[in-house]
Amino acid sequence: MTFALMFLGLVALVLINVPIAVALAVVTTVAMLLVQGPDILPNLALVMMDGATKFPLIAIPLFILAGAIMNSGGLSRRLIAFASALFGFIRGGLAMITTGTSMFFAEISGSAVADVAAMGSILIPAMKKRGYPAPFAAAVMSSSATLAVIIPPSIPMILYAVMSQSSVVQLFVAGIIPGVLGGFLMMVVSYWFARRYNYPVEETFQLCRLWLTFKEAALAFTLPLIILGGIFGGFVTATEGAGLAVVSALVIGLIYRELDWAHLKDAIIEGGVQTAVVMLLVAASVLIGVFLTEAQVPQKLAQSISDLTSNKYIILALLNVFFLVIGLFLHSAAAIILVVPIVMPLVTATGIDPIHFGLIVTLNLGIGQQTPPVASVLIAACSVAKADIWEVSKVNIYFIGVLFLVLMMVTYVPAVPMSLVEYFYR
Repeated sequence: MTFALMFLGLVALVLINVPIAVALAVVTTVAMLLVQGPDILPNLALVMMDGATKFPLIAIPLFILAGAIMNSGGLSRRLIAFASALFGFIRGGLAMITTGTSMFFAEISGSAVADVAAMGSILIPAMKKRGYPAPFAAAVMSSSATLAVIIPPSIPMILYAVMSQSSVVQLFVAGIIPGVLGGFLMMVVSYWFARRYNYPVEETFQLCRLWLTFKEAALAFTLPLIILGGIFGGFVTATEGAGLAVVSALVIGLIYRELDWAHLKDAIIEGGVQTAVVMLLVAASVLIGVFLTEAQVPQKLAQSISDLTSNKYIILALLNVFFLVIGLFLHSAAAIILVVPIVMPLVTATGIDPIHFGLIVTLNLGIGQQTPPVASVLIAACSVAKADIWEVSKVNIYFIGVLFLVLMMVTYVPAVPMSLVEYFYR
């Protein structure tokens, strides 16, 4: 009964535009006061602080800052130029350039919203100028940016690793094949659109231009090698890798001589704002996690589903539906922090690998970034493109179909996400 009232209170606060972090904190505090009395109040701040200061979470602001510095330091422009030389000769190549650069940017920032903010402001106007419809431009940018949730280093994966007590490095490795597969399939869909609607060819293929743009972007290409090579090679942890990403982005930006104090200040402010949103949500969500655990809600949920069926694949189907619905109404960070601790006892009892399940969760919530009413990444892309969200959604449904196909492959063909994990770590 208490949980139902909390849920209704949370929905009511969100509907009147109370930020979800504040709404979570309010409903949980009221519930704790009613159940445990006012003596619990001194502990609330300590619980929130402890939950928001876990060492792995330090990676989140650092990766966000690295992405902001990368965009301010001229790295993004060089990556786009190289991708244009590589894919520009294909019909609809600018859409493929958008997908390719989004995938690469995801390897540094780990944030889909940061990807749209950095790349969308350049690529969406470029597509519109070349005759691509605004809804198509926004759909390509939005959907390809969502690949950041599964391509390492993914911020949602870091959050999932903390909430499920899993290996963040193994999660990163598990995301490589699904991320590349999703990007390739999105390029195929873009090509189909280009052939159907006669979208333009950007430029003829010139090996000399490809080599020139490669040399100009060579330092930018070292970033994922430094970050992911250090993490996967066991030289640094994911958190230390995030710090390494910031230092590397700073050094490369200075070498390119495009990162001055004004740009650095803007990057720090942008990174600080994005970090504040995520970490406030983390701190507030810890409260409700503690309350639900003490009320044994996760255990009761696991038991009720186990009584319904013991078939692992049916349980995975139910969890997919559950997270797809959750993704419609909650941001990915909120959903992971709020829901993962509730379902992990069921996942463990069923024998589902937590790394495998982590990919399922992040893909479901990635789809949620594209589906209204929340649709955080889609809304950001629509804002940049100045396009109506429903017109964009009519096009975006094809790219969401790609994400859903990858989700089904990840769910029911475990070798897709787990083959590299098994090879390197087990």
